[in-house]
This record gives sequence, C-alpha cells and structure tokens, in this order.
Amino acid sequence: MSAAQSGIFRRAAIAGAVGAVLSLSTLGATAADAPVAAVKSAKPGKAAKPVAAPAYKPIVEARAMALLKASSERLAAAKSMAFTATASYEYPSKLGPAIVYTVRYDVSMQRPDRLRIVIPGDGPASEFYYDGKALMALVPTENLVAVTEAPPTIDAMLKQAYQKAGVFFPFTDLVAADPFAALSAGVKSAFYVGPSGVVGGVKTDMVVWADNEVFLQFWIGVDDKLPRRVRAVYRADPLRLRHDLELSNWQLDVPMAPETFVSEKAKTADRIPFAHPMAPPPGVKPLGAGKTAKGGKQ
Repeated sequence: MSAAQSGIFRRAAIAGAVGAVLSLSTLGATAADAPVAAVKSAKPGKAAKPVAAPAYKPIVEARAMALLKASSERLAAAKSMAFTATASYEYPSKLGPAIVYTVRYDVSMQRPDRLRIVIPGDGPASEFYYDGKALMALVPTENLVAVTEAPPTIDAMLKQAYQKAGVFFPFTDLVAADPFAALSAGVKSAFYVGPSGVVGGVKTDMVVWADNEVFLQFWIGVDDKLPRRVRAVYRADPLRLRHDLELSNWQLDVPMAPETFVSEKAKTADRIPFAHPMAPPPGVKPLGAGKTAKGGKQ
C-alpha cells in the first residue's frame, strides 16, 4: 500500500563521481577547487612523476548553514502550509542504466496535528489523512484503507508511521516542527555552491550538505527562503541512484477547513492491516530517523 510512499527522494544528486564524494575524501570540492595531480619536471628523456594533490578536507561553511537555517526557520514558523512535491527517483533496469519514476504529492498541513497528503500517481493513487488521533492510508480505486491510532503531533505521527509501516515521504523533514534539527546534527560537510535563476522560476542559492549517510543539494529561494529543489544520493545504496525533489505551489499560513484532514470515503472503505508492504530503497530514511536528541533516548 505504500509503494508510492517508498518511491521517493527520500531525502532528496550527483553524477558519477558521487562515490568519491560520499567517501568524504573530496566532500565539498567544486569543479574549480577539485584537486589535480601535479607533475614534477623531469630531465629530457625521462617520464614525469605525478605528485598527488593533498586530500580535500571536508568543511562546514557558516554561510551554507545559515541559508539552511533561514529556510528551516521560515518553514517552522508557518502555522499552516500547502505545497506540491514532485519526486523523481531512479530504479535499476535490466539494461543497466536507471529508469526514472515520478510521484507527485499534494500536501496540506496545519500545526501541530493535521496533515493530508494526496498522491495522484504515477502508480496507484493513494491518500493519507491525519487528524491528531488517527492516520488513514486510503487507496480510493480499490476502496481499501489502513487505519491506525496516532500520537498527537505531526512529528511523532510520522516517526511512528515510518517505524510501524515503512511509510515515508520525501519531504518529511520539511514539515517537522524543527527542520534544522536534522541538518545540524551529524553534518560532515556543507558549502555554498552559487546562485541559480532556473529552478522554480525564482532566484535561488545552491547549498550542498552531507553527513555519513546522504549527500544533499538544496536550491533555496533568495527572497522567500523556501526550498525549491533537493537532490540526494545515499551512501548505503551501492548503485548511487539519484533522488530529486521539486517543491512548488507554496502557500504559507493560509486558512484550512477542518474537513481538509478527513475523508468520508476512507471511513467506509474496506480495512486492511497497517503494516510494512515493502522495504524502502537502500539507505533511504528520514534525516531525523535513528538520531537521538541531546540528552534524550531513542
């Protein structure tokens, strides 16, 4: 039931040299900064001896982290939000090169305990409703629904859904109460790439962020600080498949009717167990999953 849920960014890349990048040996290097082998001068008739450039040391740039924090704070301050997330993710084909699948998510959220996600396809259409008490996952064309009791906050509900049924959305960290918490914990490298004027129809700043599990590239609106695109590659994925998330139609602090977060059709659909339908792609999981807050327990 969560096939569409698992088809994801997830946490949201990078071309063929990603393996080296994710090893953290060259993490943060740009094309202009990439180490090149020096060549010692040699006497006539003798081959030159290459000298390896020193390994690049990952850095965490204050400018990059400040942009990520500003974007996170803009999202965290919103009492409600609606947006469209379009995720493109690669799966291996029998011919070798990856095939790209695309999933669209229409998201409506109201803090602290309301969330609706409508997934029209590709693949089976599905809908998710959370009203602070229960989470319903509906497949309308099959008239099937899985229902489970849920904790009273969006963060806790998303964590439970992931642990209990492998339900994951590529934008999970963006709707969290504190999106920056996951980005500030465990960071190994972060650097500013440069400006862009071709993503999301607005001017954006490009930032790269990485920890030991994932390499992310963000496009953040210069004026509104909203995330417009995220690309990701996961270290645990031996194929280094790329996940791409485009974010559009942003609406912050808009009024939302109570009926937005309930479904009459789900109430009358045939019930099935709320359980793991399939494993998520290798390495794919929310940034905050598996991390322990300071002074707390997992």
